[in-house]
Amino acid sequence: MAHITSTPFIRHLRAEPTMHVLRYRRGRLAAEGAGRTFWFQPRHTAVAEVPLDDRELPFLFQARSADYQEVAVQGAIAFRVGDPRLLAQRVDFTIDLLRGTWEQAPLDQVAGLLSQLAQQLVVDDLARRDLRSILADGVAPVRAVIGAGLAGEPALEDLGLDVVAVRVAAITPSPDIDKALRQPAREAIQQRADEATFARRALAVDKERAIAENELANQVELARRSEELVAREGANERRREEERAAAARVAADAEDARRRLSAQQRADAIDLVEGAKVRSERERAELQAAMPVEVLLAIALRELAGELGKVEHLTITPDLLTPLLGRVAVGAGPQEDQR
Repeated sequence: MAHITSTPFIRHLRAEPTMHVLRYRRGRLAAEGAGRTFWFQPRHTAVAEVPLDDRELPFLFQARSADYQEVAVQGAIAFRVGDPRLLAQRVDFTIDLLRGTWEQAPLDQVAGLLSQLAQQLVVDDLARRDLRSILADGVAPVRAVIGAGLAGEPALEDLGLDVVAVRVAAITPSPDIDKALRQPAREAIQQRADEATFARRALAVDKERAIAENELANQVELARRSEELVAREGANERRREEERAAAARVAADAEDARRRLSAQQRADAIDLVEGAKVRSERERAELQAAMPVEVLLAIALRELAGELGKVEHLTITPDLLTPLLGRVAVGAGPQEDQR
């Protein structure tokens, strides 16, 4: 806003470069320009200050679609003053010569006019389309309608206003309708998510089944190998027992052969000894059979004496000597005859 310095009889005004100042003296335009500075007398001067910089007007419009659904349009309109003198003639931009502020609210009037014009354009456009087409087309058609409508609006030309840009941020239905519209897509997304979850679970189940089958196959293979190991150990044990039995049989056979040989040797020795004894006895018997009885008796007595050991007393009776002496005599006779 303008900076005003007061003195007792005169005042000084200094405006910003973005402000277009129109100085009126006694009801006539005395001077105008951007960023002006001048001295003036309050009693004879009126000053209007019109902004030259770009201004932005945000808006939020409520409209109804062709299928009677409430729609909210949110955006902003950027504008500037193209002809300050023309706008100052239509809108009161007069400032207070003591404070330097506007006496009215001119920018609110301009904003209200732009908002009404833009809202009318939006309402007319949305009323021709249903909600689904509005949401499907997006913000571009609405932005184009507002921009084209304001650019060709005669009221703005009469005011000396230029529309710089139009931005539409969002077009949204009512919360209930928005929720209802989002629900199918949400359900579809949720369904795909569930399908992905089910597929992941199915894959996990398949993998777990494969793991279980692999473990079972490993257990079967281990059982088979264990069975083979047991069979092999049994066969080895049987073979060891058979080898032990064979070795025992060989040892027994060898022992039997050794015993038979030893027995045969003993039997042969016994046969030899007994044969010698028999021959000796036979020869002895033959010799004894050839000897006289007296000689045999004498030999028997000698052997008896050898077996009895020391004899301290010996009694010889006549009954014992008479037959012996007779036999000796009988034997002596023939021997003499032979001589």
